[in-house]
This record gives sequence, structure tokens and C-alpha cells, in this order.
Amino acid sequence: MEPLSWITVPTPLPTGPMRLAVTPTGVAAVSYAGEPTAGAGAPECTERQVVDAVTGQLAEYFGGRRRLLELPIDWRLATGPHRVVLERLVADVGYGRTITYGELAARSGVFEDVAEPGLAARTVGQMMGANPLALLVPCHRVVAADGLGGFGGGPQGLETKRWLLTLEGVLPPTLDWNGPVG
Repeated sequence: MEPLSWITVPTPLPTGPMRLAVTPTGVAAVSYAGEPTAGAGAPECTERQVVDAVTGQLAEYFGGRRRLLELPIDWRLATGPHRVVLERLVADVGYGRTITYGELAARSGVFEDVAEPGLAARTVGQMMGANPLALLVPCHRVVAADGLGGFGGGPQGLETKRWLLTLEGVLPPTLDWNGPVG
């Protein structure tokens, strides 16, 4: 298995910097500050081209100048039905759009045999909470049928989800929002 190395990227998010685990294949894991991560003992990435690509695209996204993160993904930490659901999310729900947990469950095709009402939506919620590729696989765009739903990312998780959805124009900015203007 290809070795992991880490890139730490400053962000304006309530959670602070993000950490991205990279391999020669692509980004294998993304975490918000303070979250436990796979391969936590791996060294910092020293490949300047990789560091520049990751930090540059994230800076453009957080600055409101990029809508699509075009970093290659190493799917090693998402397998089976979890990967199917995450890939469907990436394919179907672009910048500035949202989908409910239940809608994503239905679109994925993974839960066709589930008869219990709400079980597929709850399972998708758990899958989003276990998303190893936060932001690149935009679990912040998956919401509850009656509101925002939950979000990982440590104690400021829901604030982070609101920040990202405000950046993307899904939610109106509040007076204290510190995102890009215009």
C-alpha cells in the first residue's frame, strides 16, 4: 500500500486548519482540526508540487474563487456501499446544491432492499459522519429533510457546515460571517 504523508492547510473555518493525507495516487483522507485521523503518525508531505496543488485549490475554494476541487482521490478508506454512496454524492451534488440523506440513499441504489422507514436515511447520515474525504466528497451538502442535520469536525462541526453552505450560497450570510465578500 502506498505511504501516506500529511499536508496542513490553513482555513477560515471555525475548526481551523485542515489536514489532508496524500499518497502518490491522490488525497486519501481529510480531517478538520482536532479530529482523529487515519495514519496520524505519517510525516509531513515534502513534495512541493503536491503541497502547492492542495493548498492552492483549497485557498481558491475558501476565497470564493473556485467551485470545484480537482484533486485526485485515493479511495482506500472508503469501500463497498460506503464508497458507492460517496461517489454518488460527488457525481450528483455540485457546488451550491444540497440533497437530503433520504434522497442520497435512494439515488445511490444501495438501499433498495431496506423496508424500514428512515433506516436508509439514517445509514447515509452515519456514512457522511464517517466520510474519510471531507470537503472533497462534500458531505456538508447532505442535509436533513427538516433542516441542516448533523456534521462532524469536532465541537464546531455544525458551525463549519453552516460556514461551507454560506460560502456556496445555500444559506444567507449572517452579520458575523467571516467569509469572502462578493
